[in-house]
Amino acid sequence: MASTFRTISISNPAYEQDGLRYITVKTPNLTGRGDITIWLPDPELIGQEPLPLVILLHGVYGSHWAWSLKGGAHRTAERLIREGRIRPMILAMPSDGLWGDGSGYLPHNGLDFERWIIEDVPNAVREVLPPDQLTNFPAHLFIAGLSMGGFGALRLAAKYPERFRAVCGMSSITHVNQLPLFVEEPLSEYRQTNSVDESVLDLMIQNRAKLPFIRFDCGTEDLLIEHNQALHQGLSEQGIPHQYVEYPGGHEWPYWQEHLADALLFFNAL
Repeated sequence: MASTFRTISISNPAYEQDGLRYITVKTPNLTGRGDITIWLPDPELIGQEPLPLVILLHGVYGSHWAWSLKGGAHRTAERLIREGRIRPMILAMPSDGLWGDGSGYLPHNGLDFERWIIEDVPNAVREVLPPDQLTNFPAHLFIAGLSMGGFGALRLAAKYPERFRAVCGMSSITHVNQLPLFVEEPLSEYRQTNSVDESVLDLMIQNRAKLPFIRFDCGTEDLLIEHNQALHQGLSEQGIPHQYVEYPGGHEWPYWQEHLADALLFFNAL
């Protein structure tokens, strides 16, 4: 099978650990290379059914390794699978494109960080799967993220609802205007031609007839709590179905590590 990418580099299985695989692809969307960490369940846990794919988006300052090496996402997934609480699923953890403090997963500055996620990442996963897993892959496509990655997940699922079965945001930025809370790059660099593309709520209202299943949560001590509450209120006023939960905690890895399980359980129930 011919590769979708001009170049693709894949880690040597002899040196991979914990089911983690690392790939780098060259894509026009980044006018260069992008990195993805992939987690594949132990073959003994995989049956004959096509596997779902969960894309996990990291926050500002991070990269493709953040979800696995700061949050232990693969260990959470494996534990839940072995406990029989979720079916086997593949995790894809891409970099955001490594622009500035964070790309926002938006198209800007001649780069399409949006297409990198929705097109290149699933295509790259297909290229590293064993042939017997390629039939009808993915069974479903899910997307989740934290902070800036929560913004990316919620926004992409709202803008391209036909691509995703469900979305989950954790401690999410909900509007481009909140990026300056974290990044040093000027807000003008992130602006979109259509202002609707800058707002999770506006995109969900615009595409309300075909949205995937929506869940988001936030810590009660998080600096983004009021923005998440406002998104919840706005969706409720519009009659847009969603789940919103608040838990104790702040804008920090212990919170995301704990509540990733809630996201995976949410996806599994669909």
